[in-house]
Amino acid sequence: MVDAVWTPYCGPAPDPAEALGRWNGDPVLWVLLMAATVAGLLLLRGPQKGRYTAAMAVLAIGFISPLCALSSALFTARTLHHLLLVLAAAPLLALCLPRLKRPRLAAAVAVQAVIFWAWHAPGLYAQALSHDGVYWLMQVSILGSAVWFWATVRSAKGHAAVAALLAAMLLMGLLGALIVFAAQPIYTPHFASTLAWNMTPLEDQQAAGLIMWAPAAAAYLLVALWRLNGLLKPTGETTP
Repeated sequence: MVDAVWTPYCGPAPDPAEALGRWNGDPVLWVLLMAATVAGLLLLRGPQKGRYTAAMAVLAIGFISPLCALSSALFTARTLHHLLLVLAAAPLLALCLPRLKRPRLAAAVAVQAVIFWAWHAPGLYAQALSHDGVYWLMQVSILGSAVWFWATVRSAKGHAAVAALLAAMLLMGLLGALIVFAAQPIYTPHFASTLAWNMTPLEDQQAAGLIMWAPAAAAYLLVALWRLNGLLKPTGETTP
């Protein structure tokens, strides 16, 4: 029996009938996103503007669209939300930054992995879904560490970048596998919210783990192969 009362930032877990109507109307969030978008568009030039606009659109999908409320109900939706930050918003934002003169690949890989793994520990995850401050700490730290990772990968040369991407792939896949093969549900906030979606908490957890294990890990592999292909190009051709 679950005694805790979860009050996630995105609101109570919706059922399927109301999910599509659950947009996040937090005025503070709307103002911050709009201000950040306008500031970025005024400061950036050329293709960076398009990349930044796309990144802000991804953030809006994650925090304003019904995906926000759905992530209160399903760990699978929360996983998709986090992967939007790590694999979509973060690389787009990294492309808007100047190249790093001294990319610290090992540190960036380690920090991103430690932060992502830590927030998927059951205790910290439960705290994030019951306290708005902890929730935003989770989101900002996951996004920030991922931006640093992609910025270092972009700035690094050759085999080092490929090695970092493969390391990130393995770490993401390992976390997904551990979640898939957990013998019982471990994410308490979703114990009572998945049944309305015709899923047990364990099924929801396994689906989320599979997403991390396969498509999310494969995203790093695809970028690694793209960078490896760049090593085979004639001298003088560079990657963006």
